[in-house]
Amino acid sequence: MNPGDVHLGLGVLGPVTAWDAAGNTIALKGPRHRSVLARLIVARRRVVPVAHLVDDLWDDPPADPVGALRTFVAALRRALEPDRSPRAPARLLVTEGPGYALRVPTDAVDAWWFERSVADAAKLPPEAATVRLDEALGRWRGPAYAEFAEQPWARADSRRLTELRLHAVELRAEALMSSGEADRAAADLRAHGAEHPWRENAWRLLALALYRTGRQADALEVLRGARTLLADQLGIDPGPGLRALEEDILQQAEHLGHGDRPAWAGRPGEAGGRARGGQSGQAGGRAWGGRPGQADGRVRGDRLAGHDASGQADRLAQADDGARTAASTQAKDGARTAASTPADHSARTADPAQPDRHPPTDRTARPGAAPAPASPAGRVWEQVAAAYDRTVAPDARARLESTTGLLRNLAVTGGSGLLAAREHRVAAVAAAEELGDPELTARVIGAYDVPAIWTRLDDPEQAAQVVAAAERTLTALTARSSTAHGHAATPAAHEADKARLLATIALESRGTRLDRGPQAARQAQEIARRLDDPALLAFALNAGFMQAFDRTGLAPRRDGIGAELVALSARHGLSTFETLGHLVRLQARSALGDFTTADHHAVAADALAVRHERPLVGVFTRWYAALRLDTTGRAPATEVEAAYRDAAALLDGAGMPGLAHGLLPLALLCLRLRRTLPLDFDDHTDWGPYAPWARPLLLLDRGRRNEAAEALHATPEPPRDLLQEALWCLTAQAAVALDDRRTMARAHAALTPAANELAGAGSGLLTLGPVAGYLERCSG
Repeated sequence: MNPGDVHLGLGVLGPVTAWDAAGNTIALKGPRHRSVLARLIVARRRVVPVAHLVDDLWDDPPADPVGALRTFVAALRRALEPDRSPRAPARLLVTEGPGYALRVPTDAVDAWWFERSVADAAKLPPEAATVRLDEALGRWRGPAYAEFAEQPWARADSRRLTELRLHAVELRAEALMSSGEADRAAADLRAHGAEHPWRENAWRLLALALYRTGRQADALEVLRGARTLLADQLGIDPGPGLRALEEDILQQAEHLGHGDRPAWAGRPGEAGGRARGGQSGQAGGRAWGGRPGQADGRVRGDRLAGHDASGQADRLAQADDGARTAASTQAKDGARTAASTPADHSARTADPAQPDRHPPTDRTARPGAAPAPASPAGRVWEQVAAAYDRTVAPDARARLESTTGLLRNLAVTGGSGLLAAREHRVAAVAAAEELGDPELTARVIGAYDVPAIWTRLDDPEQAAQVVAAAERTLTALTARSSTAHGHAATPAAHEADKARLLATIALESRGTRLDRGPQAARQAQEIARRLDDPALLAFALNAGFMQAFDRTGLAPRRDGIGAELVALSARHGLSTFETLGHLVRLQARSALGDFTTADHHAVAADALAVRHERPLVGVFTRWYAALRLDTTGRAPATEVEAAYRDAAALLDGAGMPGLAHGLLPLALLCLRLRRTLPLDFDDHTDWGPYAPWARPLLLLDRGRRNEAAEALHATPEPPRDLLQEALWCLTAQAAVALDDRRTMARAHAALTPAANELAGAGSGLLTLGPVAGYLERCSG
């Protein structure tokens, strides 16, 4: 067999599964079929005798175990090679000698590919190693061999792969530090060390990363905490690595944090221990280890207000009164954030008894004059804005472009800033169109590349206006290019503008069933890759993510988009899109039940949010924390409900009605259904857009079956968004309760591609549990 002819993937880094060439999940039938496949993967292309397979599959074999095994093998062959003619020999799962073997190339099995990638990463420069390891770690969907991990035949390989994964996490941290990104390494290592407290190398690397970000006291605290943990729990002293590092930190050994270029040895613990010169301990680079709302000096999501004004003088213009108001709000928020000390991040209320720790610095202001801003950021903002007003003519077109840039920065501050940004964005687009310059209009529309994570639009009417304007501008721009250049290739500048328009169309038409959205996303990505423009590609990937919901079960595809976003953005300093990538992966890994990796991305997203003042990130990670509490199954329902209500409180005034409307009741409905509790909702509960799917179940809970049946028949197909699996499962549950066979069949067909996912968990907010359970009930 030619390995190049194999176009499928086999997965054991999580539940045992298989994918076709398009990334669709291949149905492998029951657990016996998956165990046969897993057992052959463990053998790594070697023949496994039939007698061994029988012993491994059954503690109490059936009457004809060999016949049963042959049935499983035949079904697997049909699933893995659906186009093979009946009389043609199998090429993948082959009969050889006394048993069977799996003949697939290394890249076809995620575990084999992972092993090779980790080995290859150790030979690469640190920046390339980080990218390779990010991709490799992203292949994990849960515990290795998941449902078979404790079977005698899988245990050794499962534990070996788990150990290799931990090694890869630490190798990645070493690579990050060798690239001068100790702050990112610290954020990841804190969660890693807490999850694996007996790995001394994890604590050593965390302490070293903290030291390199100027946090000597925190580094020593980590080492002393590890010493106490080892002594109290195991009765042992730290190993030589921890002891030597503590001594070096106390002596501020030069090799720990200096040098023009750090050494990189490709193995944790063997690097030269030098960081990129110029690293300091500023608050902007502090590691983030918790969820919004936690104490211990961590940042609450509702306190992260501000803007990213550094070096953005061209975005300080105010093209109209609305933009002036937005700029004023943003300047004040930025000044407040800049005025806080590094230790003053945790949420608190002002105490009038405390003296003002940041008094005005200008005490010579004239009576009646506006007080000078208290912080350097505020002063610079006002000075540059004033200079812009004096220099740039009121009717200059540059003001429109500057306003769009300002609104983009304002949007990520959340709350009233996000609402104002959306409102004035439409006005800016309309003003640009009035000027009759499609190139200017394209730049105004395309400059608003605000990362989007939620698939339901906040204002569909505004979105439709933007899409219509983008389509008109795209047509005009294409016509102008053709007139100016005949049929020659469009200039790169026009190509980039077109890609941004296409990405905007895809983003603002999300959740619909129109073909235009996916088409526009694909075209935008093609142009961005051809131009080799990282920022443009990140925007286009966001558009592709928003259009990756054409059916259920596409979490692996979205996970791949998230992994590319993280790697691309980290390489090119695109912090907002790097944060988006982590949130995308948080959602996708949650859908796949891989909460260990999802936790990692939650921590990373929070770290970036703190560093770059992105308050809305905390809304999503707080909801994720409630979901995690829910999925453990150990917390009582009252505690989980309280966590969901606390998370919902962050949505008040966050400026995201498309996310907030009806979300809390839906989360509580999912929780109560999973735990078979009375639904017990008030008649006046606002279900928002989720009412059609909730109504049949609410009526059933009250014993009103006829009305429930009518409501179920009126239930539409779910929109193509992050909650479509959850809404289909609600439909399935009502259909099963009403014995509505037709609706059960529809739900079964829609949910089958998501058989390996947790319903609703792909939102990162809530869950109805494994989709497989609903499929089983619908087929019963």
